[in-house]
Amino acid sequence: MMDSLKLAENPGGVFGLEDKTLLIADDDRPFLTRLTRAMETRGFQVTPVETVAEGLLAIRTSAPAFAIIDMRLGDGNGLDIISELKALRPDSRGIILTGYGNIVTAVTAVKLGAFDYLAKPADADEIYNALMAIKHDKSELPENPMSADRVRWEHIQRIYELCGRNVSETARRLNMHRRTLQRILAKRAPR
Repeated sequence: MMDSLKLAENPGGVFGLEDKTLLIADDDRPFLTRLTRAMETRGFQVTPVETVAEGLLAIRTSAPAFAIIDMRLGDGNGLDIISELKALRPDSRGIILTGYGNIVTAVTAVKLGAFDYLAKPADADEIYNALMAIKHDKSELPENPMSADRVRWEHIQRIYELCGRNVSETARRLNMHRRTLQRILAKRAPR
């Protein structure tokens, strides 16, 4: 009876008290040190790493129940760590952190197995709450959803980044005149 109650409260059983192993991957050493200490005080057994290679090695050695991964690390993309973690331990729960927040990367992170996505700067309380949240808490309609202009701008920015910030190639792929694209890129993001 008690086991079924525990599963009802914690779908998937991923955030029970029995396994509080946590991988933190961030190349900002002072932030990594502060977040490691903050999570250790909350009862986690933390493995801090600064690169994708170290993160992949750590999860292949012992896949943690939780992960907090920076999107951009010095040697690659943190999504590679999330993807590998989900392959090795499907019940794990990972959070992606990034200073380059946009809707496209958030969707990609979730599709690759991240439970949530937080824009930097995020403090330890926000990160902890996101890590421990119940999935259905996230299904509410946002109070201020993105405008269609903002969604279009985000899409253009994504293609621009994928094309290595090459305006001509981006314009060709978007079937858009180069000067029109340059005007859009020169403007601030719509609300």
